[in-house]
Amino acid sequence: QVQLVESGGGLVQAGGSLRLSCAASGRTFSTYIMGWFRQAPGKERDLVAHISPHGRSTIYGDSVKGRFTISRDNAKNTVYLQMNSLKPEDTAVYFCAASLGPVVSHAYDYPYWGQGTQVTVSS
Repeated sequence: QVQLVESGGGLVQAGGSLRLSCAASGRTFSTYIMGWFRQAPGKERDLVAHISPHGRSTIYGDSVKGRFTISRDNAKNTVYLQMNSLKPEDTAVYFCAASLGPVVSHAYDYPYWGQGTQVTVSS
């Protein structure tokens, strides 16, 4: 089992940047596929990006390609989401999640979740 705690959210102007962090407990962090999801009010929880256990493979949602970068540091049990060129439509609660796979495209594929961190982008 793994416990996840996100940090780094906040209020930023359009065009700005934020870096989210997700710290994981447990000694098996490097075995998990890690994902970032986001959920805006009244909308479904959508995949932002996910990263393979050793960081060699990443997948991004179409709306964030070229702007967001997911990375991980297994020595620190932490996964990051660097968000650049932020837009008002990026406003949402951002969650990190962990899964042993193999399918990791949807929220229901992830059994472990953090509490979420709010990101608000003003126009």
